[in-house]
Amino acid sequence: MALRVPKSTLPQLFRDGYKIQQGVDEAVLRNIEATHELSEVVRTSMGPNGRNKMIINHLEKLFVTNDAATIIRELEVVHPAAKLLVMASQQQESELGDNTNFVIVFAGALLQKAEHLLRLGLHPSEIVQGYELARDRALEILPELSVGTVGDLFSKDNLKKAIRSAISAKQIGYEDLLGDLVVEAASNIMPKNPKDFNVDNIRVVKVMGSSLHESRVVRGMVFGREPEGVVQNVTQAKVAIFTCPLDAAQTETKGTVLIHNAQEMLNFSKDEEKHMEKIFQELADAGVNVVVTGAGIGELALHYLNRFNIMAVKVLSKFDLRRLCRVVGGTALARMGAPMAEEMGYCDVVETVEIGSDRVTVFRQEQSETSRTTTIVIRGATQNHMDDIERAIDDGVNVIKAVTRDDRLLAGAGAVEMELNKRLQTVAAKTPGLNQHSIKKFAEALEIVPRTLCDNAGMDATATLSRLYAAHYQESGSGANVGVDVENNNDGTLDAVKADIYDIVAAKFWALKLAADTAITILRVDQVSHQAIKKDELIIMSKPAGGPKAPKQQGHWDQD
Repeated sequence: MALRVPKSTLPQLFRDGYKIQQGVDEAVLRNIEATHELSEVVRTSMGPNGRNKMIINHLEKLFVTNDAATIIRELEVVHPAAKLLVMASQQQESELGDNTNFVIVFAGALLQKAEHLLRLGLHPSEIVQGYELARDRALEILPELSVGTVGDLFSKDNLKKAIRSAISAKQIGYEDLLGDLVVEAASNIMPKNPKDFNVDNIRVVKVMGSSLHESRVVRGMVFGREPEGVVQNVTQAKVAIFTCPLDAAQTETKGTVLIHNAQEMLNFSKDEEKHMEKIFQELADAGVNVVVTGAGIGELALHYLNRFNIMAVKVLSKFDLRRLCRVVGGTALARMGAPMAEEMGYCDVVETVEIGSDRVTVFRQEQSETSRTTTIVIRGATQNHMDDIERAIDDGVNVIKAVTRDDRLLAGAGAVEMELNKRLQTVAAKTPGLNQHSIKKFAEALEIVPRTLCDNAGMDATATLSRLYAAHYQESGSGANVGVDVENNNDGTLDAVKADIYDIVAAKFWALKLAADTAITILRVDQVSHQAIKKDELIIMSKPAGGPKAPKQQGHWDQD
């Protein structure tokens, strides 16, 4: 009989309080259960009819959104396997800005299908091998399913076609309105070589009040407050940017001055005034006619700014201040005084514009192409609503960035997933050995996208999916672009290309790859412990977060 070390000895290697889970039953299935819980949270928020989630984060800030990237960022996920899904989704967000929900939902579906295979008796390594084959084959097939390209990136109609479905997935009903805003903003800053398109050059400013239909695109960088002084408009502005307050310097120590008469009082303040006048005289002599500060402006400083006809703008966000430095080509100074020629910025127009009942300051570059910026001003009744509109706009801008890299389009509305499912089922049928089961389950997992669209729209998912299968398995091949009609017209199916519902090849490619890789990584884990036991096995570390232990409850001194 083979000798075997009993499991009970393993915890004795570690300090008290550590948990060890190993084997298929404990580690793998528990990890799959945790990832399923996370994917179910965001699955109901997928697609145009996705429901909102109300989240109150650790800072007591309220979020009401159906944006998966925001939901998982604000949820504090502790489970190590679920954290892997969160990291994959965040990578998709930072790389392409869209399809973050797809990564979590699809990875969750892959793991659910793997659980079924595990219960049938397959070993995790056999499932992993099959999933790897399926992933590689799916990534080869995906570009073949392209239904066309965006074409001319300087055409507003072409850009709108690419971003329409990304926006309608967040804000259905407003896709045309928001699409026009995003396309106009992108066209304003589109460089001669579209590959140099920079998402940072499109800013969003939220001005409370009115309705979304009053939103507009303003060329330039917009700050939600008017200038401090009397000067409201400057053309061909030389800009000095300060991070320090424009005020008389305060001494570190306090002192008491005894003043006997009015003359002494006047003399006391005269030196300070002369010093301030000298500073602003130097600024005026250097040709500066706009001063931007990230801190306060004193009354005396404001007096001299008005006297020398210099416009004064307060920008309280240090990020906006840095961005403004990039736009005008200036350097933020930490000391008061005239900037050198290379530290000074230049802006074609600095003006005050009225939006609704609010006055805002606009910095506009008309000549320079590299620092040209444009701002989408969102109007709305509540802060939460405007935040959600901003997320939809952000998705649209990121899709334009993705299109400048790869302008191929896929049929949306779940059509590409169904066609990929069909192709992979064919591959599975031709694959010998146990791998065919994993490839088949990988194909079935793709069904989660159209099924979720049906569920969230309140449709009969089983009936709609059977109609989709029938359309995609037609001999003529004409049903390759048939997807889910969330408005439930025409038996719940539609031709996605005719309905102008598209996905981007680059976004879908990376989402598929990240989701499959994450699922494979989680399946490879066979032990969850606080540290690595064997070097050749992939182990996820799981340890309760540290922190001060609760103080001992002390009784009264004479309680004994």
